[in-house]
Amino acid sequence: MACTEAYKEHIVYSFNAFCKVVIRYAAINAWRDRNRRRQKEISFEYLTEEKFYPLSTSDEFLKSPYEQYPVTICGQTIILTNGELAAALLSLPEKKREIIYLYFFGNYTQQEIADLYGQCKSTAWHYIHSALQLLQEEMEVLGLQLHFIIQGVAF
Repeated sequence: MACTEAYKEHIVYSFNAFCKVVIRYAAINAWRDRNRRRQKEISFEYLTEEKFYPLSTSDEFLKSPYEQYPVTICGQTIILTNGELAAALLSLPEKKREIIYLYFFGNYTQQEIADLYGQCKSTAWHYIHSALQLLQEEMEVLGLQLHFIIQGVAF
């Protein structure tokens, strides 16, 4: 079926009229939204005239930086923010410190630790577990009750 020139012109005019209606109602909706927002907003000038409200706060713990306790294990220096933990780590035997470093700070798996020490995976788990138990005992000696829940290791 062939469209006549008048019919094509009618379609163009109808589409233009539709677009104008849509744009007009979109503008009306935007104007209403803006007015609703204006009714709920409070001007900053109004706030400063009545009473000064600070627009930000500062936390006390951010003013002074944390104390840092460097601990060297396996030739790597680790910065800790807990002095008791740093002291307990330093009081552990060298092998136990290495195990804790490899597992928690070096992100070694149990299998990789087992390969380093020439043992099986279950023996590596025993090394990790005993190192954490000894660390917990050292922390309790320092007067702290420390419960580890680190990567699924719980006491």
